[in-house]
Amino acid sequence: MMSEKFYVVPEAEHNAVVQAAYLKRGFNLEESQAAAKFSAYASWHGIRTHNAIKALHLDDHFGSKSNGCVPDAGIEKRETKFAASQIWNANKKLGQATAYAAMEEAIAMADKYGIGQVSVDNAFHYLWGGGYVMDAAKRGYIAYTNCTAALAEVVPFMGKHPTLGTNPHSWGFPTTEAIGFPIVIDWATSVVAMGRVQQFKREGQSLPPDAAVDADGKMTTDPNKVAALSTFGRHKGYGLSMINEIVAALIGGSLPTIRCRWEGVENEKHTPAFYFQVIHPDAMSGNQFAQGRSQSENLKAVLEDIVGHGNDACLLPGQIEANSAARSQKNQGLLFSSAEIEEFNAIAKECGLAVWDESSFPVAV
Repeated sequence: MMSEKFYVVPEAEHNAVVQAAYLKRGFNLEESQAAAKFSAYASWHGIRTHNAIKALHLDDHFGSKSNGCVPDAGIEKRETKFAASQIWNANKKLGQATAYAAMEEAIAMADKYGIGQVSVDNAFHYLWGGGYVMDAAKRGYIAYTNCTAALAEVVPFMGKHPTLGTNPHSWGFPTTEAIGFPIVIDWATSVVAMGRVQQFKREGQSLPPDAAVDADGKMTTDPNKVAALSTFGRHKGYGLSMINEIVAALIGGSLPTIRCRWEGVENEKHTPAFYFQVIHPDAMSGNQFAQGRSQSENLKAVLEDIVGHGNDACLLPGQIEANSAARSQKNQGLLFSSAEIEEFNAIAKECGLAVWDESSFPVAV
């Protein structure tokens, strides 16, 4: 993928188009800025499956143009007896803005209590969970989030019908001092995310084997024929996906098969749920590290041991994103393919903005 030709788009130009698109749909300025900021952050780190194109695609099908997201919605913080916990009713507020706010509250609680958690009901998809935990990890925290995906489009292990979401888990660890970037372990519990299917369709590429099934339930590598996805690692991915559904059920989420499907089922909830947790590293430290090492030095020693012993070819989780960020930094902008620029130009036309001239952008090195 890195050999593909990319064009360097200034972040300000990208943000102007994305912000305008959200403002046109009725979102307030803060929400629109959060959407643009998050999309730029994803693109900066090479996350092409959850960039602004994906975000607006979700809004078209399940968000403000459907019944799943309410522009300018307010968050209701529910009463709880637990000091280090918050429970929110997001009232279908834009997912990116909700997630940023929830992570900030969890960080504030972690600073005070050593740990903080925020459970969010009645949410709308927040896209790339890794972005939120990465940002927290860069600031020195251990962070975790999971969510129930917008749709049930994954077939459970040994099943026939999609009853699970892609249901990602995202962990971020403050390892920048130790290795130069935060370790971020972020994955959908399907072999690929549906955003990857859309990317491969856009780019004319095939899916990996055993990642998806067609309308007849047969495995397919053609992104144009995908009807549902498969869990990764067979029963293991199935179990991890179940965690998200169970957590969501405890928060207030309802039946996965009707999530973001609004017709035909009354008196039910159709919205996703989020869960955020932040831990202050000092709250975990026993201060008994071998050979008098500090916590950070001990962390570095452990990581070096893991990728040592001839394991030089191993990548640490988050390293690919760090490499993509370094490339974005080197080129001083966000990197997009011709197909992606076409998509952005369609968005610009929708907003009455001038389209981008591909030839005016330098080619990324």
